[in-house]
Amino acid sequence: MTKKPNLLTMQSGGPTPVINRSLFGIVQEAFDSDAFGQVYGAVHGLEGLVDDRLEDLGKVSKASWRRIAASPGAALGSTRRKLTTEDVGPVLKVLRRRGIELLIIVGGNDSAATGHALAAAAASAGVSLTVMNVPKTIDNDLMVTDHCPGYGSAARFVVLATMGSGRDAEAMGRAAPVTILEVMGRDAGWLAASSALARRDERDAPHVICVPEVPVDEDRFLDTVEDACSRFGYALAVVAENARGPDGVLGAQGEPLFVDDFGHPYFDGAGRYLATAVARRLRTRARYEAPGTIQRSMAACVYRTDARTDVPRTAKRRPGRAAVRSCSTGVAPLADVADRVRTMPDEYLDRSTGFVTPEFLVYLRPLIGGPLPEFGRIG
Repeated sequence: MTKKPNLLTMQSGGPTPVINRSLFGIVQEAFDSDAFGQVYGAVHGLEGLVDDRLEDLGKVSKASWRRIAASPGAALGSTRRKLTTEDVGPVLKVLRRRGIELLIIVGGNDSAATGHALAAAAASAGVSLTVMNVPKTIDNDLMVTDHCPGYGSAARFVVLATMGSGRDAEAMGRAAPVTILEVMGRDAGWLAASSALARRDERDAPHVICVPEVPVDEDRFLDTVEDACSRFGYALAVVAENARGPDGVLGAQGEPLFVDDFGHPYFDGAGRYLATAVARRLRTRARYEAPGTIQRSMAACVYRTDARTDVPRTAKRRPGRAAVRSCSTGVAPLADVADRVRTMPDEYLDRSTGFVTPEFLVYLRPLIGGPLPEFGRIG
């Protein structure tokens, strides 16, 4: 009898609210197919693969998998380690020794780049290896797919946070009339833009949205905030963490706080920079809120479309259909995803105002679930 090949999976990059559902789907499909001998998981992704720290996922009980699938974070542990030339030898040695011929990485565009590089290295060394990347990112910035697992749930969090923070700022009035809410989105504004669903009329937050795709005109930003305060008694702006001005990321004039293995710099935050600018211009208190990792770990905001994810591949909506259930699935070469960013298309952004278009709201609504709460006002 021919010996069955083994499978290895790992998680990489920032977790999403549903990254463990993808992991569960991979493992379930692997065992149901009966095509593999062992199914392994690398502890902390590439770090564990280099050091041969692999878990036998066949030893995890079905009851445990049900709890793991519904848990935030990355059950195997994640990583932001970039594959180096020195890593290739140890990795190929582990793959050979463990009999692994299929590697599935749950991650974003950096993870796809790692998978692409590993596939090329294995081919050059004569090692039999197929590499797949299961899309994962709340940034929603992967190429050749309609949306990414985890984005809808994170977007729902942002919408609810915008609604709640807006009412808080409105209630405080002159004591603290301005709130700057900074959300994730390193190179694309999909998450910040999602806050637009919180706005039912012009009085509602957000009054300003800043995304990396549209350079921020500081004078216009401050004018808009001042106008909202004058008309409504408060203002709330939702700002992507890397919102940019003509000279680059806002507030990034100094040295970055940290630079990861992939060369991505992390600064103090565009939100803090704009809050300071508001305080100076309006001579009032401007709150700066940065929910951080809560955006990608709030289990209460997971929507059923995300929760039903098994083994997600590329998703493509059928023409004329807005609902997620109308998406067809497919596959794409790693080279089409690795190190590439899908920014928001022009038809989703009004560049004259920086706000989103109705077309974007049509795209977004099926992804965040419903219904959203209905808030009231006195007067």
